[in-house]
Amino acid sequence: MNNQKQMLQDIGIIDFVLVELMLYLDTHPHDSTAMDFFNHYSRIKNQMCREFSQKYFPLTKDMAESDNEWRWGMAPLPWEGECG
Repeated sequence: MNNQKQMLQDIGIIDFVLVELMLYLDTHPHDSTAMDFFNHYSRIKNQMCREFSQKYFPLTKDMAESDNEWRWGMAPLPWEGECG
């Protein structure tokens, strides 16, 4: 697996953890340990997304600008076989 695919897979794993933590926090809003985990993994995901965006292409529109260059359209499109 190349580095780009590995980074995307790692971001997906962290994203899954965050969704599960959000669902848990919906029913346990006063669990400070869960909130600490959520904040921790949220920071990790943000850093991973920033690194991926700088190295390859932005994953969200707010990360599309890089050195005054619009990079939103640089990602492969689904019909190009890269989004699966």
